[in-house]
Amino acid sequence: MSATRSAGAASRLGLALIVIATAQLMVVLDTTIVNVALPHIQRALGFSGSGLEWVVNAYALSFGGLLLLGGRAGDLLGRRRVFIAGLGLFSAASLAGGFATSQAWLLAARAAQGIGGALIAPTSLALIVTTFAEGPARNRAMSVVAAMSGGGAAIGLIGGGLLTSYLSWRWVLFVNVPIGVLTAAAVPFALAESGRGRGRFDLPGALTGTAGVALLVYGLSNASTDQRGVSHWADPKVVASLAAAAVLLAGFVFIEARSAHALMPLRIFADRSRSGTYLIMLLIGTALFGLFFFLTIFVQDVLGYSAVKTGVAFLPLAVAIMLVSVIAGQVIARTGARPLILSGTAITAGGMYWFSRLGVHSTYAGGLLGPMLVTAVGMGLLFVPLSLVALSRVRDQDSGLASSLLNAGQVVGGAIGLAALGTVAWTAVADSVRSQAAAAAQAGAGHQTLATAHGQAAIYHNALAVGATRGFLAASGIALAAFVIAAIATRVRREDLADPAAAAQGQPVSTEPAIEPTRT
Repeated sequence: MSATRSAGAASRLGLALIVIATAQLMVVLDTTIVNVALPHIQRALGFSGSGLEWVVNAYALSFGGLLLLGGRAGDLLGRRRVFIAGLGLFSAASLAGGFATSQAWLLAARAAQGIGGALIAPTSLALIVTTFAEGPARNRAMSVVAAMSGGGAAIGLIGGGLLTSYLSWRWVLFVNVPIGVLTAAAVPFALAESGRGRGRFDLPGALTGTAGVALLVYGLSNASTDQRGVSHWADPKVVASLAAAAVLLAGFVFIEARSAHALMPLRIFADRSRSGTYLIMLLIGTALFGLFFFLTIFVQDVLGYSAVKTGVAFLPLAVAIMLVSVIAGQVIARTGARPLILSGTAITAGGMYWFSRLGVHSTYAGGLLGPMLVTAVGMGLLFVPLSLVALSRVRDQDSGLASSLLNAGQVVGGAIGLAALGTVAWTAVADSVRSQAAAAAQAGAGHQTLATAHGQAAIYHNALAVGATRGFLAASGIALAAFVIAAIATRVRREDLADPAAAAQGQPVSTEPAIEPTRT
C-alpha cells in the first residue's frame, strides 16, 4: 500500500512539474516570439515605426507593473486559483490578439496578455515552494523551471521565425491558446490549493507600486538612442515618466514601511543573500535582454540571416542553457549556491566579452558559436541557484511576493538593458557611419561610395557590427558587476538548500521526491 501511495505521489509531482514548467515557458516565450513577427504585424495592421514599439511595450508595461500585485494575490487568494485565472486570461487574450484587425485591438490584447503573465509568473515559482519539499525534490523542480525560463527566450526566436515564415504572424499568438487551455485543465489534477492567506490588499501600495514600475518601464523603453543616433533621454515624456516613477516608488517604499497589510513587507529584504539575489537578477536581466537584442541585429542585418535561419542559429544557445540548468539543479545540494552563482556570473561576463570580438567578417562557426555556448553555460549555472536563494527560508505566506520580486528584477533589468545598452550601440552605429563617410570623402571616393546602394550597405553593416560589439562589451561589464555583488552578498550555506530533516539528523540527503504539506 505504501509503495502505491509513493508511486501516486511521484506521479502527481511529475504532473505538477510539467504544468508549472509549461506555464512558465509560455510566459517567457512571449517576450521574444512576438518580436520576430513585428515587421509582418507592421505591414498587416499599418503600424508606424514608433507605434510598432507598443506591441512590445503594452505587454511589458502591464506585465512588469502588475507582478508584485500578482504575486501577492496568490499569497492572499490562493495560488492555484490565481494561477488558473492567469492561464485563462493569457489564453483568451492570445486568441483575441490573433484575430486582431486593428492596432487598438491588438494593443489591448497584448496588455491583457501582460496581466495574465503577471498572475502566472510569480505564482508558478511560489507553487514550487508549496508543492515540493525543500531539498533535492525542490532543487530538481526548480532546475526544470529555470531551464524553461533560461532557454525560453531563445526558443521564442526559433518558434517566431518558423511560425511567421510558414504560417502567419497571427500564429505567434494563437500558439498560446492550446498550451494555456491544456495546462489550465491539468492544474486541478496536479496542484493542491494553498488556501487563502491572512490580511487584505494594500490598495495605496498597489496603486503606487504598479504605477511606479509601469512608468519606470515606459520611460526606459522610450529613452534609448534611436538608429539615427538621436538620444531621447532628455525628451519631456521620458524625463516626466522617470521622475514620476522615482516619486511613486519612493512613496511606495514609505507606504510599505508603515502598512499593516503591506503589498511588499520590507522584511523580505532582511536576508542579505536574498536581497543580493534580486540585484544580481536585475543586472543579469539587463545584460541578457541586451544580448538577445544585439545578437538578433548582428545575425539578421550583418550576416544576412532570414528569420528561420536566425531562429535555428539560436538553437545551441537554448539547448545549452536548458542542459546546464538541469545539471545545476542536480549538483547544487553538494556545491551550494554560492559557487554556482560566482562561476555563472564570471562565465557569463567572459562569454559576453568574447562576443565583443565579433566583426563584420565573422562567421557563425568561427565567431558566434563559441561565445554563444560559453554564455549559455554561465546563464544555465545562474537561474537555479538564484531562484532557490530568493525563495529559501521565506515564509509560506510571502513566497508569491519573493518570486514576484525576482521576476520584476528581470523585467526592469530588461527595460534598462534595451534603454542603456541600446543607447551605447546606436550611438556607436551613428558615429561609425559618420566616420566611415568622412574617411571615404578624404580618400576621394566619398561621393562614389555613398551614391551606390552597395556602398551604403557596406558602411551601414560595418557600423552595425561596431555598435553590436560595443553593446556586448557593456553587457559584459554589467555581468561582471553581478559577479562582484555575488561575491559580497551571497552567503547561503549548502545546508540551507538541503533536505532540512535529513540535515538535522546528520543523515544523507534523500533523493526521493516528496510533497510538502499544503494548507487547505
